[in-house]
Amino acid sequence: MGIDLPALPPETPPHEAGLRAAIKVDIVVIGAGQAGLSSAYHLMRLGLRPGRNFIVLDKNEKPGGAWQHRWPSLTLSTVNRVHDLPGMEFAEVVPAGETEARASVAVPGYFAAYEEKFRLPVYRPVTVKVVCNRFERLRVETDREAFSAGGIINATGTWETPQVPDYPGAALFQGRQLHSRDYRTAAEFAGQHVVIVGSGISALQHLDEISQVTTTSWVTRREPQFRDRPFTPEDGRAAVAIVEDKVRNGLVPGSVVSVTGIPWTPALRAAAARGALKRLPMFSEITAHGIRWPDGTEQRADVILWATGFRSSLDHLAPLQLRGENGGIVMAGRLATEIVKDPRIHLVGYGPSASTIGANRAGAAAARELAERLGLI
Repeated sequence: MGIDLPALPPETPPHEAGLRAAIKVDIVVIGAGQAGLSSAYHLMRLGLRPGRNFIVLDKNEKPGGAWQHRWPSLTLSTVNRVHDLPGMEFAEVVPAGETEARASVAVPGYFAAYEEKFRLPVYRPVTVKVVCNRFERLRVETDREAFSAGGIINATGTWETPQVPDYPGAALFQGRQLHSRDYRTAAEFAGQHVVIVGSGISALQHLDEISQVTTTSWVTRREPQFRDRPFTPEDGRAAVAIVEDKVRNGLVPGSVVSVTGIPWTPALRAAAARGALKRLPMFSEITAHGIRWPDGTEQRADVILWATGFRSSLDHLAPLQLRGENGGIVMAGRLATEIVKDPRIHLVGYGPSASTIGANRAGAAAARELAERLGLI
């Protein structure tokens, strides 16, 4: 677990049965990926005491966040750029030239070194089950201890909540259905016909790899938008501004690709040259042996791979009723991390900060704003 927990104060009055005593801290950071580690670093820089004023809860047994669960063929050359965490360059752990290193190994190695260098108070493995109001504080129930917090920085990302559309006939399909989260290697599909659903970067990586070993069909709801020119910092700022405007107005943030488009890479150009990027419109139903379009056209399939993204992992916050009727959360603060309905809670790695560089900046903003609100600085 790596840290010493504060003593258990008698937060629960003796006459209130059914509630266990809770460890009292000022701020609980939930999640130890890029967003959580950045937030913890900035809390420490503000003078907050690790393990006393704040603690980081991580459900994984080892450092690395969601990166440690990525498919083995995902290398540093194929991921979106891994930005440095504040105060320590990625190159200190992984030399710049090692572009073919597995992302699932290299990034967790970097995170582990980062936690060690700054002695961050990461408590693992511990899974947050639910967060609810407890008088003027927030009660964080886990599968181990309970915590009483003045505020929360939620940095749980999206990996735990894959999104699979509910399509007619899905239960009838006699083949295999899986999500990007379950993908391991293209070789396991050799000799089978694979339908890949989705227009994001992950979908195209799967399509590129699988189409080299077997036959594929690529299906998307919308026509994919490819970029012929490099993605510039100005493009990044414009994309973030669009998503930030959405969350400030309480809308559900869309995917990054829906704003930025898909950059052409040598791998994608090679896939196009061999005919793998022949996009088909979305089918209307799933049959026992494949898929069917509205005009009656059918395609037999052995596998349907849903590369349809993820939704924010916020189910543990459900008792706080933070979402509006449309499913969005109204956000405020300098970088739109503060929840308007409950300013004691900041979301980092959500909406405009759902990228490695965005998480760094948002972690700094959330740490300062929450610490100031709680009178800690």
